[in-house]
Amino acid sequence: MNRIEIETRLNTDRAWLLETLAAMSPADLYAPRTPSEHDPSQTWSYADHFVHTTLIERNWNDMFRRHLSGGQGMTLGRSKDGSQQSREEVMAGIHRWTEDWAAKHRGKPLDELVRVGLETRAETLKLLSELTQEQLDSKIPGTPWADGTVGGIMAANADHGRTHFKWAKEGTLAPR
Repeated sequence: MNRIEIETRLNTDRAWLLETLAAMSPADLYAPRTPSEHDPSQTWSYADHFVHTTLIERNWNDMFRRHLSGGQGMTLGRSKDGSQQSREEVMAGIHRWTEDWAAKHRGKPLDELVRVGLETRAETLKLLSELTQEQLDSKIPGTPWADGTVGGIMAANADHGRTHFKWAKEGTLAPR
C-alpha cells in the first residue's frame, strides 16, 4: 500500500467518523452500547469505542518505530520473562489495558476525545511522511492485522474506527 492510499483512507474514514459522532446527541453518544470485554459490569458507549481506537493507533505507532529501528515490533503475547503467553492471557491483558484507557477518558466531552485522537493521528501522519515505500512494505513478524506490513497496519486504523462504530451501533462485540 502506498503513502497516498494510506493517507486517503486515514483522512476519509476519520472525517466520516468525526462527522457521524458529532451529529449524535450527547445522550446517544454516551449511552451504554456494549459490555466491556474486561469487566462485563461496565459498558462502553460510542465515545468509549472511539477513544479506544486512539489507544490502539498510539500503540501501533510505537510498534512501527520499534520494528523500523531493528527492535521487536510485536511485543504482544510475551510474558516479562520472555515466555509465550496463551491467547487467553494475551486477550485478558488487552481487555484490561483498553478498559483502563476507556475508564480514564469516560464521560469526557467529545471535543476532548477528538483532541486526544487528533494528537495521535498527527503523530501517525508525521510518521507516514517520514517512511520510504520499502519501510511501508516491511512486514512486522507476528502481527495479525491487515497484511502484516507497516503500511497495511497503518491503513487499518481507518477500518478500526468503522468496525468499532458498527459494534457500538449493533450493541455487539467482535466475534469470538
